[in-house]
Amino acid sequence: MRKVLYILGQLTDREVEWLAASGTRRTVLKGEQIIAQGRSMESIFFLLSGEMSVTVEGVGEIALLKSGEILGEMSLLDSSPPSATVTARSESKVLALSKSKLHEKMRVDIEFAAHFYRAIAIFLADRLRKTIKHLGYGEPVSMDDEELQPSELDENVLDNVYLAGGRFDRMLKKLMGSE
Repeated sequence: MRKVLYILGQLTDREVEWLAASGTRRTVLKGEQIIAQGRSMESIFFLLSGEMSVTVEGVGEIALLKSGEILGEMSLLDSSPPSATVTARSESKVLALSKSKLHEKMRVDIEFAAHFYRAIAIFLADRLRKTIKHLGYGEPVSMDDEELQPSELDENVLDNVYLAGGRFDRMLKKLMGSE
């Protein structure tokens, strides 16, 4: 659930409420692809429940995603198509947020844009550091977020972990409770 801590920890309560209200809750059936490698996508996704598998052609599965993950953030930052395929391992619920709606919000709300881009930058910087270590440029580390220790999180993130967890819980209750 680490991505959600990075993202929601940098946003205000009002901004998190906007995300929840502006997205569309969707059920993804087991085996359904939500992101296809090499094909452009129109939304980013917050994984609310279930599990998703990330695969790369010629490599196989590279990650297993669980509740709290955000999918498609890299394609939000640049116009490149996704470099991996994401498939539901189980029936899952996602919050789909249109990239065009998100870009429009960032165009008119500079404070939101600054918070959102900072959150993505903090997350991607941490991912890059872990990848470098994983590839052998440092001590071997697990790429599994479940094994992270508090000492491995950036101090900026640690300050907001409690708030981010509460924000995600409220988002889940609002989105999942309205069935």
